[in-house]
Amino acid sequence: MHETVERLCRLLDVCRSSYYAAKNRRRVIDVERLCQRAKIQELFEDSRRSAGSRTLVLQMKDAGFPIGRFKVRSLMRESSLVSRQPGHRYKRTGQARVDIPNLLGRQFDVTTPNKMWCGDITYVWTGEQWSYLAVVIDLCARRVVGWALSEKPDAQLVIEALNRAVELRGVTPGLMFHSDQGSQYASRKFRQMLWRHRIQQSMSRRGNCWDNAPMERLFRSLKTEWIPPLGYRSINAAREDLSRYLEGYYNWRRPHTANGGLPPAVAEGKPNLLSSFG
Repeated sequence: MHETVERLCRLLDVCRSSYYAAKNRRRVIDVERLCQRAKIQELFEDSRRSAGSRTLVLQMKDAGFPIGRFKVRSLMRESSLVSRQPGHRYKRTGQARVDIPNLLGRQFDVTTPNKMWCGDITYVWTGEQWSYLAVVIDLCARRVVGWALSEKPDAQLVIEALNRAVELRGVTPGLMFHSDQGSQYASRKFRQMLWRHRIQQSMSRRGNCWDNAPMERLFRSLKTEWIPPLGYRSINAAREDLSRYLEGYYNWRRPHTANGGLPPAVAEGKPNLLSSFG
C-alpha cells in the first residue's frame, strides 16, 4: 500500500505528507458545519422552500448562528436548496384621480406607526373557484394589521379588512389610507367608512403598481413563498393557512429589508431602529 502511494505521489508530483494530511482531514467530522447546514435546512423548509441566501443569513444570525452569505450559499448547494423567487414586471404610469389624488407619492419611508396604511386585493384558488384576499399593512414596519378573505371581490371585502385593522390598532389623528384605483376602494360604502373614522384617502395613479409597491411586494412574497402551486382545497383551508402566514410567519419571523432585516412585528417594537431604517 505504501509503495503504491509513494509511486502515485511521485507520478503526480505530490508530497506524501500532503496526501496523508488530506486523508486525515476527510476523517474529521465538521460538527459546526453540520449544525449550520441542519439549521439552514430547517429555516428553508419553514419558509416553504422560498428563502434565499440573504434571508437565511439574517435568520441564522437571529437564531444564534452568525454566518456570511458566501457560506450560506455553499451550504445551500451542499443540500441542493434552491430558492423560488421569480422576476416581476410593472405596468406603465397612468393618471391619478382628480377627486382622490396620490397623496402618498411613493413616500414609503414612514417612521411612526398608524400614520400610513396601504391596502390591496389579490385572488387565491380555493377548491373550485377563485376567492379574494384583501390586506392592510402599516407602512412603518410593513406589518400586516388587517385582512379578509371572501368569495366576492366587493366593497364589503375591503371594508372588513379595514375594520380588522381599526379594531387592532385604533385610529390616530392624521392617519392616511392608500390603495390603487380599484372600484372597491372608490366605492361609496368604503369612502363613507374612511370619513367616519376621519381617515384621509390616497390613491395610486391608474395602472402604476410602483405607487403601491409595498403591497405588490407582499402579495408576490405570499404567492411565491407560501400558497401551494395548486391553491387550496377550500376557502376555510385557505383562511387558516393565510392566517398562519400573514399573522405568524410574515409578521414575526420573515426578515424584511425595509426594517434592516427584522421581521415587521419585531421591528415595530424597536422604534429606535425604525428611525434609522425607515
